[in-house]
This record gives sequence, structure tokens and C-alpha cells, in this order.
Amino acid sequence: MFIVHVQVHVKHDCVETFREATLENARNSVQEPGIARFDVLQDNDEPTHFVLAEVYRTSDDPAKHKETAHYQKWRDAVADMMTGPRSSAKFVNVFPDDAGWG
Repeated sequence: MFIVHVQVHVKHDCVETFREATLENARNSVQEPGIARFDVLQDNDEPTHFVLAEVYRTSDDPAKHKETAHYQKWRDAVADMMTGPRSSAKFVNVFPDDAGWG
């Protein structure tokens, strides 16, 4: 498994629109064969802060995800909603074992 946590900070007046666009992207993303999970998290204390927890089956799958129409639609739609560039951290799976991701 190849896991990416994407940090996004959104402008105050764009939170709901960003959330809707991101949920649409997530619903489509989980249909991709290379994605085991695609979680959208919103910070309780700072609602303009989102984390996308993306679990890919291989390290090649993020690039395939970025080629999809739904990702490109999301990327373009939210570009002006963010206060700055997205950041990400990449992880390897420790627990549960890869079979536990579904």
C-alpha cells in the first residue's frame, strides 16, 4: 500500500463549496481499482483545514488517479479556493496488513 495524506487550507468563504467538490471527487475516486480508501477529513477546531487520506494499492496508482477526469475537474474547481499550495506526506502501511484495507 502507498498512503498519501494531503493537507489543504481553504478560504473561509469557500469551505462548503470545497467540501462538496471534494466529496464528489472522493466518491468517484473510490471506484478506481487502484484506490483502497479515499477519506476526506475536516478539522474540528479549524474548519478551513482538510486532510485527504488516500490509500493506493501501488506507488503507481497516484499518477493514474491524476489522469482521471474527476480528479482533473476537482483540481481545477478548487484551485482558487485554497489559501496556498496543498502539501502531502507519504507513508507505507504498518497495520493493518495490506489485506485489511479491502
